[in-house]
Amino acid sequence: MVRNFNPAELDLQEKLVVVNRVSKTVKGGRIQRFAALMIVGDENGHVGYGLGKAAEVPEAIRKGIEDAKKNMIEVSLKDTTIPHEVLGEYGAGKVLLKPAAKGTGIIAGKTVRIVLELAGIKNIRSKCLRSNNPVNVVKATFEGLRSLRTADQVAKTRGITVEQVKG
Repeated sequence: MVRNFNPAELDLQEKLVVVNRVSKTVKGGRIQRFAALMIVGDENGHVGYGLGKAAEVPEAIRKGIEDAKKNMIEVSLKDTTIPHEVLGEYGAGKVLLKPAAKGTGIIAGKTVRIVLELAGIKNIRSKCLRSNNPVNVVKATFEGLRSLRTADQVAKTRGITVEQVKG
């Protein structure tokens, strides 16, 4: 999707999804490093994710936030939910996202919930299928959100009116 917004101009919030500790065994012993998965969003249709890796946790978080600002997308919203049902897939991760009526809230697991809250979605149902690896779940959620289209966007792409799209 074409980005027509600047992350520096948005009022972004940052949330940590998970910190993974990884160790590498070398001749002198084990080397500990950290990988932090971060989500940033303005709760108004803009959201991004990033993975930062470093020897210290705060440095990994900082790198994750920088990466997330580079990987931001604009989410198509319909009031407080999404325009249609979508299945996002990435690797072994699959995430099903379904629109919900006002007052439903966010029915989602921890990882998907963080992404949806920072995207500004208030009413939605979701289900993680297959993998529950946080990195793959976040990437699958983003694939689903990236593929969302409103009736206006579909009509503009096809060169017809919204009434013709709705049939």
